[in-house]
Amino acid sequence: MYRKTGCVQRDIFGTLASGEAVHAVTLTNAAGMSVRIISYGAAIQSVCVPDANGNFADVTTGYADIAEYVAQRQYFGATVGRVANRIAGARFELDGKVYSVPANDGTHSLHGGDVGFDQVNWTITACDEDALSVTLTHMSPDGDQGYPGILTVTATYQLHPDNALSVHYEAVTDAPTCVNLTNHAYWHLGGEGAAYDAMDHVLTIAAEQYLPVDATLIPTGERRSVAGTAFDFREPMPISKYVRSNTDIQLTHGGGYDHNWIMDGAVAREPRLMAHLEDPVSGRTMTLLSNQPGLQFYSGNFFDGLTSGKAGKSYGIGDAIALEPQMFPDALNQPSFASIVLRPGQIYANMIIWRFGVSRLFSPNING
Repeated sequence: MYRKTGCVQRDIFGTLASGEAVHAVTLTNAAGMSVRIISYGAAIQSVCVPDANGNFADVTTGYADIAEYVAQRQYFGATVGRVANRIAGARFELDGKVYSVPANDGTHSLHGGDVGFDQVNWTITACDEDALSVTLTHMSPDGDQGYPGILTVTATYQLHPDNALSVHYEAVTDAPTCVNLTNHAYWHLGGEGAAYDAMDHVLTIAAEQYLPVDATLIPTGERRSVAGTAFDFREPMPISKYVRSNTDIQLTHGGGYDHNWIMDGAVAREPRLMAHLEDPVSGRTMTLLSNQPGLQFYSGNFFDGLTSGKAGKSYGIGDAIALEPQMFPDALNQPSFASIVLRPGQIYANMIIWRFGVSRLFSPNING
């Protein structure tokens, strides 16, 4: 339905092999920015924003049809859980009992296991035409991927008048369990089909420490200062400056950046500034806020050119980056990290905001 303040449009994105429909909801604000959310994985399928010349492009990676989402798991724009990131040894102890979860990343568990939240078809429970929002719900049964308790999760996406997109995740449980949700959108502010990669994007991360990892990308438990290292993004820095260098063994471990920056030791009451990203070619910017204590920055190190996106471009190494607000990786096995245990009566909440704009220092091409 179209309104002066924007519109909400719902359609069918595709059909799963089971015959179940995958729904899509497109939110468009009065400024013309549009976001498409699909029920499979409660995922962001597209985000179209203007550049410094007013030209719109889709700045997030994704597939054109549902068959590709099912066949090639890349977490594009998806809600990942129950536990995002890695669990060492694919096991953890909770209230004296040891639980095993799928080892789908070598000997470790990654992003919820073999069938995480990114691979289930969520239910759209509400569309608000005035607020330009959509709410999706998923109930994960007791024992799902080895995790205890029935976990009920909601994801509410909202498109704001100032070209900001937000998602509010909430979860409740009927028994002690663990939760660490995030959104796994990949970004290229020049457009996901651009001829250049994202490595010359200029990144700022508002953190003084990060979590070093071992050779299998599990945090060592150390909190290390970013000062004087390739991990110091407190001042704007092109990602390309160090990403493929051998200046730090940490970059060798990840094949680039695949680390968690420390915003704080605990969840904040309100979203706070985490990062700012700028594309010097298009002039587009993105500012990221969240209430989470950690931010995983992944520089697209494992794209191998075998995955093609919506524009038909094959995604190669560094063609897009992920910035994932979350709790610390492997927190279940590291007592010094903030707990990700959720108990009955508690509410898990992760609030993420992406604000899109144009650099104040950018001079648009008036002939463009």
